[in-house]
Order: sequence, then C-alpha cells, then structure tokens
Amino acid sequence: MVGSIRQRRPGSWELRVHAGRDETTGRSRYVSRTVHGAQSDAERELALLAGQVKDSATSPTFGTVGELCDKWWRYTSRNLSPAVAVEYRRLLDKRIIPTIGSLKLDMLRTRDLDAWYSDLLAHGGVNGQGLSVNSVRRVHSVIHRALGQGIAWGWIANNPATRASPPPAPRPRLHLPSPHDVNMLIDASAKVNSALPVFIRLAAVTGARRGELCALRWRHVDGRRSTLHISAAIGEGANGIVEQPTKTHAERRLTLDPETIRQLDTLRPTTTEPIDARYIFSHHLHAGTPWRPNYVTLAFKRLVRQLAISDIRLHDLRHFAATTMLLNGIDVRTTAGRLGHARASTTLDIYAHYTLPADQKASATLARVLVEAALEAALAGQ
Repeated sequence: MVGSIRQRRPGSWELRVHAGRDETTGRSRYVSRTVHGAQSDAERELALLAGQVKDSATSPTFGTVGELCDKWWRYTSRNLSPAVAVEYRRLLDKRIIPTIGSLKLDMLRTRDLDAWYSDLLAHGGVNGQGLSVNSVRRVHSVIHRALGQGIAWGWIANNPATRASPPPAPRPRLHLPSPHDVNMLIDASAKVNSALPVFIRLAAVTGARRGELCALRWRHVDGRRSTLHISAAIGEGANGIVEQPTKTHAERRLTLDPETIRQLDTLRPTTTEPIDARYIFSHHLHAGTPWRPNYVTLAFKRLVRQLAISDIRLHDLRHFAATTMLLNGIDVRTTAGRLGHARASTTLDIYAHYTLPADQKASATLARVLVEAALEAALAGQ
C-alpha cells in the first residue's frame, strides 16, 4: 500500500504517503496532508497524493522553494524578454530565495505567503520602509508562476499562491500630456538628438512601445502606402540588447499621416548603398546597432525636467495616443489594433474612463431612435 488514511475526527482525515529515504540519515520520508469530507473523498485525495510522490531517495517532493525557483527561472527565462528575465532573477535573488528559499515545498502554506506579503508591505524595503503594493504584487506573480511550474513538473500537488491574498492592485493613474506638451517636447528634443523629434512624434501618433520603435529599420517604412510595419522590439538584458518579437508576438501595419512620413524622410540616409536593413534610430554611421530603449527613456526624462512638465513619462505618449483616439470617436477595436493589444478587452480595462463620451453618444442615439419611432406611430394613428 502506497499510503494510509487516519481519521483525526469526524470529517477530518490525515493522509500519509511513503516518499523514499533520506540520503543522509537513511530514514524513511513521508508526505502528510489533511483533508476534510467523507472517507471516499479522502481515498480519492490519497490516490492523487500518491501520484505526486515518487518512491525514491531523491523525491522532488522534498525539494525546496529555492531549488524550484532556480530551475523554473532557467527553464522559462529563454521565453521571456531580456528585461523581464532580469527582473524575475532580481526578485528571486533579492526577495524570494533569501526569505522562503530554504523552505521545503511540501511545507509551504498559503498562510505563510499571506504573512510574508504583509511583512513586505510593512517593512520589506530599504531602511525598513514598506514595499509598494505593485512591488509586492510582482513578488506574488513570480512565486505564483514558479509554483505553477512545480505542479506541471510533479514537484507539488497544489499551488498555495493560488489562494493567497496579495494586496489589490491600485487603479493606475494616467498622467497624460496635452497636445501642447507633446509639440513642445518634439520641438525641444532636436537640441538633444536630431532624430529624437521623429521618435517622439512616432510614439505619439502610433502609440507604439519604445522597444518597437527602436527596432524599426528602413524596410519597415512604406512611403508609397504611407504605412509603418511594427514587427519586432529591442530589449535590454544582462548581456546587452537583443531583438525579439513584439510583446504579443504579433506584427501590425499602421497608417502614417503625410507630415510624419515627411519627417521620417528627413532621416533617410543619402547613399547609393542598400539601407533596408539599417536601423532608423542609431548612433552609428552605418546604423547597424539600434538605440537602446533606456537611452530614449533617460533622454526623455531630462527633457521633461528641462521643460518643467511634471509626471510625464515616455510611456505616457502611448497613453496619449490611446486616449486621443478614444475621445475622438475611434472605436475600441481599431484603437487596440493600433496599440498592439492582443484583445480589445485589454484596451477597455486600461482606458474604460475614456470611452464614456462614446457611451454617452450611444445612449443619446438609442433614446432618439425610440422617440422618433414613437412620433412616427403617433402620426400614423392620426
């Protein structure tokens, strides 16, 4: 028999499964679990538990949280953007592994995670200051994903982070630049880099992400059709920059206005050599290496400080594009497609407040139709 069931009290059962021997002491190891319900429920749970436990001295059930996190990161990092992989590694090394890394996986409980999240919020940061809600939620996201992989690998039977209670996400506040601010940034940026005004204009009229704009090559610009092909993104990792798929792994073609096309053309190299493979935004003569996304972000921050435009980030140009489209009657699906959102629901989640004018227009339209129908019926009855 691979395991045993012991009734602790009516409706409560202790399950016990043999899981090999300790390599150091030679003693038998057991995995225990308490379940509630009828005996038939306990028997089903015992069968599931036995399936998760391997009868060997190296049973992965007895791995630690740290061992799982390390293996999970090595497995998953190649499928992440370089920046995300670096951030996950930082959270593992700074927050997760030093605190709960030595804990046996089969001993980790949801209550342990909840207590830990509360501690991080209270004094988990620098000099005993509490971490922000978003920082704690990022920690939760990483440990949740790692434990989820542990289930797929058969290391654990359930994910205690699934039932955990990280702090609720605050509603993000969008700091939107005005059209005047955007024009002022475009004009002032020419003193920083002659190509920066074009970059900022593209960010404002396309809503593209900074990495997507950094990845643009001249073959992506179709002047005859006035379109821009977004097909990749530049990311920054521990080993430098890398070109990768877009965030949603989807390409898109965006129509550009004549003035944006004209400004792009001012950057086009005057040479008889092929330029299709050259990056549009580059510090190098032959444009074989693109701008780093962080370079653009830092240049934009300095510009904002010089112009005394408070609380505006480079990413807010993407919000500017989205809200401007929605406030001017562009439908959500078109807006989502231009931004590169995989689903229109994502756009609605972020910019729901800015769809109110369209909703008000819809309400007025429906009411008008009913009034007109009532009037037609009244006239017909005369």
